[in-house]
Amino acid sequence: MKKIFFCVVILSVASSCLFSQSSNTLTPKEKKQGWRLLFDGKSTNGWTDTKGQEIKGGWDVSNGCITTIIGESGGDIVTVDQFSDFDLRLDFKIEPGCNSGVKYFFTRYPTGGNLGMEYQILDDELAEDNKLETHLCGSFYDVITPVASKKKLNAPGEWNSIRIVSKGMKVQHWLNGKKILQFTRGDKAFTDAVAKSKFSKTVPAFGTVEEGKILLQYHGGIVSFRNIKIKEL
Repeated sequence: MKKIFFCVVILSVASSCLFSQSSNTLTPKEKKQGWRLLFDGKSTNGWTDTKGQEIKGGWDVSNGCITTIIGESGGDIVTVDQFSDFDLRLDFKIEPGCNSGVKYFFTRYPTGGNLGMEYQILDDELAEDNKLETHLCGSFYDVITPVASKKKLNAPGEWNSIRIVSKGMKVQHWLNGKKILQFTRGDKAFTDAVAKSKFSKTVPAFGTVEEGKILLQYHGGIVSFRNIKIKEL
């Protein structure tokens, strides 16, 4: 039965991606505005593992999507390039119970190791890590909670669109066209929230670095991404 369920999930992910053949493209207007694709829909060009090496497992690129493969020795993947001020947009779809995320300003901290600020992706109803509000979908993971009344999260199996805007020290999280969270890196509210989080001991202070890579998280659940594009501000 487990094998049958797993096959059904994979077929569901694959079939839904079949309708994304026009995805992963930019309009002439977007090109003029300075947008560029981080995922071409056909390969992992522009991405590596977190050690800067070629991606060798854990991810499948097909039908215009990049999807985690459970059971393979995979891991998080990161962009080759680093970013500072940016507008990042992408679509994601998860299986029931999935936990994933998109990290930005991902870099190596002298104290703390490889870290990034995470836009949490989660099945808020069924995922194990749903006990804290700062761990729910759309949160700045383990630090700041999104505004629940503004959050409209589509169910597992359906596509959601997220947007992360960073300009100077100002950051915004968007979900399906609605701004659900905003904060200022380094101000008192931010510093107090970080001090209560698992990132309180990092040096320099967590979330205050000037630039970093974009990361797609491999966290043991099936998640698909598409339409990953960015505009530097």
